[in-house]
Amino acid sequence: MAETYKILGQSAITTAVANVYTVPAATQAVVSSIVIANRSASNVNYRIAVCQNAAAVSNSNYIAYDAVISGSDSIGLSLGITLGNNDIISANASSNVLTLCIFGTEIT
Repeated sequence: MAETYKILGQSAITTAVANVYTVPAATQAVVSSIVIANRSASNVNYRIAVCQNAAAVSNSNYIAYDAVISGSDSIGLSLGITLGNNDIISANASSNVLTLCIFGTEIT
């Protein structure tokens, strides 16, 4: 099995729920960290969901729900989320001013 350490996904997240990273077919992934950056001077709420096998986001999928990030700040989440093929990380925010970066390892 080959392991590739990489940026798994990057997105300027919006108010609509959108996929930031989908695990490719025949691949597993381990998310080591997620970094959220607020590009505005105002506080913003954000949500992050992890869905199994390309399922739609539901209340049981959130790992962060209306969490607040201060203006002009960034937050680093040190995780150890394991994902199978077609699992998805999605996000949205109360304003279109956040950037979300996901770092980890893909295993093929």
